[in-house]
Amino acid sequence: MSRINGFVGRRDFLKFASVVGVAATTFSNRFWSTQQIAVADIHPVNPNSISPNEAIKRLLDGNQRFIHQKRQYPDQSLEHLRLVAKAQYPFAAILGCADSRVAAEIVFDQGLGDLFVVRVAGNVVSDTVIGSLEYSTTVLGSQLIMVLGHTRCGAVAEAIKNEPLPGRIGLIIEGIKPALAKIKFTTSDLTEDAVIANIQYQTEKLQESSTILAGLLREGKLKIIGACYDIDTGKVNIIT
Repeated sequence: MSRINGFVGRRDFLKFASVVGVAATTFSNRFWSTQQIAVADIHPVNPNSISPNEAIKRLLDGNQRFIHQKRQYPDQSLEHLRLVAKAQYPFAAILGCADSRVAAEIVFDQGLGDLFVVRVAGNVVSDTVIGSLEYSTTVLGSQLIMVLGHTRCGAVAEAIKNEPLPGRIGLIIEGIKPALAKIKFTTSDLTEDAVIANIQYQTEKLQESSTILAGLLREGKLKIIGACYDIDTGKVNIIT
């Protein structure tokens, strides 16, 4: 390869770049092909795996500790941080609202690596949410998904108002509106009834929109439930 004043000649450089490009493309194709096969064929071995019902109990027990101010702050030591840095095996996945008052690890008294949490305003199911939860179940081995809504949800309240919203906020609200047609008036508060309807709707949508999750449900390897967090008391109630 010729050099001029210490620099590679343009013609030789283009030849060299062409060879490198072909090699890189070949490697990339082989790499991603291998990766796709690996992900498709993966069978997670979770050393901390627990059944869906055990996972529910663990969450509700933690919530009780949170309510009664008897938190244990589990899995939050420096030693545990170093342990989960090597690999994560969350025992449950949470689809929650992005509301700053509903942090799953806190309200369930859990620690690092315990929960795989996806948060979006209104706990709305979307393609990216589904993909994240498919990953938590098929790759990480979580056997429980909880759709966690909360009382006095602002996103649900906006959906009830049905007024134009700026930017892309309206996209979130559109994802809640179908739930309003399924409201069951079980309380004296329209917003709270709508919150429950939205939790149920998003739970159903999650099950119906993913062939991967549907397959795990059929095989008894996954449970998807809805729950509502009371922002006044801190209590989480399962929604049936």
